[in-house]
Amino acid sequence: MVERKNIITIDGPSGAGKSTISKLLAAKLHYTYLDTGAMYRAVGLQVERSGLDLEAENGREKLVKLLDILDMTLAPGEEGRETRVFLHGEDVSDAIRTPEMAMVASRVSAEPEVRKKLTEMQRALGNKGAIVAEGRDMGTIVFPDAKYKFFLDATPPERAQRRQKQLLEQGQRLEYEELLAQIRKRDRDDSSRSLAPLKPAPDAVVIDSSQMSIDEVVSFLLKAVHEKQK
Repeated sequence: MVERKNIITIDGPSGAGKSTISKLLAAKLHYTYLDTGAMYRAVGLQVERSGLDLEAENGREKLVKLLDILDMTLAPGEEGRETRVFLHGEDVSDAIRTPEMAMVASRVSAEPEVRKKLTEMQRALGNKGAIVAEGRDMGTIVFPDAKYKFFLDATPPERAQRRQKQLLEQGQRLEYEELLAQIRKRDRDDSSRSLAPLKPAPDAVVIDSSQMSIDEVVSFLLKAVHEKQK
């Protein structure tokens, strides 16, 4: 297990700003940013491309075989950009960043085989040095001994507005009401599943960023980390 002081976890629901905040915090602390959400999206994309039906009689068996040969690598994005993700050598960074793939990622993340595989990969990455790990179960399951734990939240309407703006900047259009419905469904799915449900760790600092700017959230986190270091 990595020393507690080397791990910062930021969990929270879809659209809460975890990726943006985590990247900025990691840069300021000279930590490595671990985008676990991208990892689950990449697995979801591979499942979709393979035509795998998880509900089929042999679905779990095929899923295990798919994970056994999974070739996934992460690379830092350019300044201000998302983590680059490669599947079997192909850059799928843009393909995994759609609302549809977010829903697929939520489904596959409920599969025990997927959780086990990616948890092992995430812990291996964590063992290489100081990291900021963002996701949905970083502080509860993957890095339960992390010294710094945060849970970043915002109201569903606020998260839908943020996501719509982000998609527009990427040249994608999706109606606000549809995004809001997707976010609420994913919240229900992620929070109610039996395996690694979305919830704050008992020792996590919970932050409602609905009325906070990005800089205000980052400053709050930096202050909290520095105070605990003292």
